[in-house]
Amino acid sequence: MSAAYDSFVRDGLPPAEQQPDFSFDLPELQYPAHFNAAAELLAGGAPGDLAVINAAGRWTYGDMDDLSARIARVLVEDEGLIPGNRVLLAGRNGAMLFAAWLGILKAGGVVTAIMPILRGGEIAKVVGKAEITHAIVDAPCREAYGEAAEQCDSLRSALFFDGDSGSDALSDRIAATAPGFAPVATQRDDPALIAFTSGTTGDPKGCVQFHRDILASADSFARHVIRPRTGARWACSAPLAFTFGLGMQFVFPFRFGGCAVTPSRPGPEGLAEAIGSFAVDICATAPTAYRAMLAMPEEERDFASLTTCISAGEHLPEAIWRAWHEATGVKIIDGIGATEMMHIFISASGDDIRPGATGLAVPGYRATVLDLAGQPMDEGTGRLAVKGPTGCRYLADPRQADYVQDGWNVTGDTYRRDAEGYFWFVARSDDMIISSGYNIAAPEVEQALYAHPAVAECAVIGVPCKERGQLVKAFVVAASGCAPGEALAAELQDHVKAAIAPYKYPRAVEFVSALPKTATGKLQRFALRKG
Repeated sequence: MSAAYDSFVRDGLPPAEQQPDFSFDLPELQYPAHFNAAAELLAGGAPGDLAVINAAGRWTYGDMDDLSARIARVLVEDEGLIPGNRVLLAGRNGAMLFAAWLGILKAGGVVTAIMPILRGGEIAKVVGKAEITHAIVDAPCREAYGEAAEQCDSLRSALFFDGDSGSDALSDRIAATAPGFAPVATQRDDPALIAFTSGTTGDPKGCVQFHRDILASADSFARHVIRPRTGARWACSAPLAFTFGLGMQFVFPFRFGGCAVTPSRPGPEGLAEAIGSFAVDICATAPTAYRAMLAMPEEERDFASLTTCISAGEHLPEAIWRAWHEATGVKIIDGIGATEMMHIFISASGDDIRPGATGLAVPGYRATVLDLAGQPMDEGTGRLAVKGPTGCRYLADPRQADYVQDGWNVTGDTYRRDAEGYFWFVARSDDMIISSGYNIAAPEVEQALYAHPAVAECAVIGVPCKERGQLVKAFVVAASGCAPGEALAAELQDHVKAAIAPYKYPRAVEFVSALPKTATGKLQRFALRKG
């Protein structure tokens, strides 16, 4: 290894005995000892093939190769990046964000992408945990990034852009930079990505993925379950910071010579608009978004081009599956993945789909349910556990031992496995709230509420919700002199939205005189759930 190498991430990997068992049984998972994932993805299409399209323009594979090479050159020659340095990437899905991602990997850097709606304090947690040195930041994220930068000593370089406008500081730097950059000859097991768990809720967990992990998700789930055709157009509502979005909107299209269609605005409306405007073939989003798109007026939705739809992020109810199939003729491919696992590891497509079931273990993976003693069961209900070509490697985090047990990745979900090997979702095994595909930690919402002077005590749980899967609900004991009611509830909701990412705010607020506790003062969440 060169002396000019930052070993921070490698030094922070869990010891071998705490890592899961890995297997690379499929021929397509036999990667060479040295390759750069960015170069491999750019080789998915011919230079003249369309790679990215949106309302701002069109970019070929050749364009993306050139843009990413110039960004790599700027990072290395102007900003002093050395292989192993971490680069924060914050922005809207689009050609420039994808080119930056590719450029970071070409330069040997480690991408740390964040959701563009995070606040300064949340960004600072990520920067501190990963000791990030460089940043590439989109215009909507610049203010929050500035707040984070004031709190972080490790940051020493920042490049700024404005989506795909082409009128920004980074575009000017690119235009003034010489073309061409030879990608760093990274090893297949060199860190390429630190993906922080959904929404960086609570104390964020950084999941380290290697160069081969990026390809492995494409060469297992996408290759064998989606089975995409060359030239297909892909669209996804999830940001690049979610590994679901990273795969569906960027890695998978590039791996299989497709075109990434990036919506111009977030949410189901933006996704539906992109599908109709650009004749999208493959759509990926959460179940709640499929429900929302079905509810749109017919004149606002044109789904005739769709051939494949994928759902993940939360359990896909059978009712939504059947309603979508009736309306479009397309069978939704359900799947469960995890940031720790890079992408989806249980799914089914075509005639293998059982509405209501998540599916079967994806080729390349083994999945089981564990009994109370931690032993695998051929069928029955227990904790979901999986092994395969990807797996959990938390960055310097003692919670590694909770996720990896006896070589299995234990996801925190309870599942039922039937006699045919199909997996059926039962519930989350922990207190994480899953709402519209986002993981939301109750303690973080509680912490935000406690910062308001009108809150004496509070507790947050998830309650069932047809539209969102779960809804964030806060139980609040008002401080002396504060009047509980709708006005105070709205004030608390606005306060939380300003303190942390807005999607985490409690959509329901109930004022109570006291919270249920044990004799030792410990909060009894189960009592709140029982109502």
